[in-house]
Amino acid sequence: MAREFQRGHKAKISDLTPGTDLYVGVQISGPGLTFDISCFGLDANEQLSDDRYFIFFNQPKSPEESIQLLGAQAGDTESFRVTLDRIPANIHKLSFTATIDGAGQMSQVGPGYIRIVAGGEEVVRYAFTGSEFTTERAVMLGDFYLRDVWRFAAVGQGFDGGLDALLKNFGGEVAEEAPAAPQQQTAAPSFAPPPQATAPAPSFGAPAAPQAPQVPQPAPSFGAPAAQAPAPTPQQQMHAAPTIAAPMPPMGGTVPPPAPAPAPYGQPGQPPQQPQFGQVPGQPVPAAPYGQPAPAPYGQQPPGMPQGVPQGVPQAGAGLQAALQPYKETATGQRWTPQNQQLMRVDLTMGGTPVLARQGSMVMYQGKVDFSYKGAGFAGRIVGNATGQEMQLMRCTGRGQVFLAEDGSHLHAIELQGDGVCVSAESVLAFDESLQHEVRRIEGHGIPGGALFTMQFQGTGTVIVKTHGVPVVLPVTPTTFADCNAIVAWSSASQVIISSQVRLRRNAYPGHSGETVNLQFRGAPGNFIVVQPYEV
Repeated sequence: MAREFQRGHKAKISDLTPGTDLYVGVQISGPGLTFDISCFGLDANEQLSDDRYFIFFNQPKSPEESIQLLGAQAGDTESFRVTLDRIPANIHKLSFTATIDGAGQMSQVGPGYIRIVAGGEEVVRYAFTGSEFTTERAVMLGDFYLRDVWRFAAVGQGFDGGLDALLKNFGGEVAEEAPAAPQQQTAAPSFAPPPQATAPAPSFGAPAAPQAPQVPQPAPSFGAPAAQAPAPTPQQQMHAAPTIAAPMPPMGGTVPPPAPAPAPYGQPGQPPQQPQFGQVPGQPVPAAPYGQPAPAPYGQQPPGMPQGVPQGVPQAGAGLQAALQPYKETATGQRWTPQNQQLMRVDLTMGGTPVLARQGSMVMYQGKVDFSYKGAGFAGRIVGNATGQEMQLMRCTGRGQVFLAEDGSHLHAIELQGDGVCVSAESVLAFDESLQHEVRRIEGHGIPGGALFTMQFQGTGTVIVKTHGVPVVLPVTPTTFADCNAIVAWSSASQVIISSQVRLRRNAYPGHSGETVNLQFRGAPGNFIVVQPYEV
């Protein structure tokens, strides 16, 4: 009996079947939609380093034919033949994807699945529906990946953009389109029984015929599932309308002429208008963008809108879905994805590395995610208490997406590729566990508030930094100074020196400027500092 997988489930292939010559079928459809179903053969860095292992309609098989595109059969929209023991050593993952060819979004698809068949018998199936997606135009369905042995994972991860964007995500290059010869699509092997009926393996694509008793085989040979009887196909069972309606086009009609400008102050003209909601009295109303009607004052109907329409209804169409459309989850297929300036999403299913986040920073998660306390150890607590760089962390593991935020702070993802960055512990929201972090001392005699130390992150991974407001990044020059209460981060290769212009305490002298202690930065070209418009 086939095992039913949910999104995020994974298992060893040897636990599913002893066979290595497998059939992979994908069923996906939607009203008025056409799909490109492909397989990406990725290296250890999950990159398409060899274009010959991008298997799609224009390249139906790999050089040694370990991956073959077979076409639609047995109720599947597309099918593949995968021979695991023939895959070369430089290929560590096979990612099966589906992209929409043309207009549309994944929320419009009906019930679909990806399944594995060994010897004509289905061994695993991952089913999905359009309600699991929103505006994505591509989806990563499932992966074969090598981790000491071959395994299978049900992914179900939506991805913005079409096939070109997905190809760039895997490190491939999009070539100029050339007219493909129609006969190239028929390069997949066709159905044919073996030449003799006494062959030990079942015929690929044909139902097993009664045979004399045979010696049991150690593993099932390759065989596609038997063609089903003329039962209702998934295309007939799917919904006649998409799950989530696409945004409606803007309302028609001519753009009303702009309102006449108010007369100068003190001269007769039109009566003064009441300030809009949130506008300072006396401040002019901001002009509307070119080609768009001017906004109406608070409580009045915008020009050109029919009477009776509630105030605040978006012009993209009425209804709850249209109102919520601008706030839909953003899925890019990357591990770290900002949802807006104050909310960050991390996909634990990508990378396979746990995430360390500030305790209490999780605002929502989906999937199977475990949260545990991450202690710093006795020595770490002593150092943290002595330096003020102690971080109360939680460890996030599993397969799912975690949304992080704290106090409405602006969040920024800094990706490190073997380099380093210095950040105060108070400005760190989360980071990949693969990064090394330690307390680093700043040279000098002291900083107000005892902030004499900072955290240094090094390695390969991402650290999420929070700021008050939008920061500015400046290059390090011999004359670069920053207020120690406004600095957020700097490159670890920079030399930091404490510079005191006035030795008296702040506000101790009536004529004092208030800027007592600054940090001076020095370093080679390429170093930087990050300063926020706020003093801690």
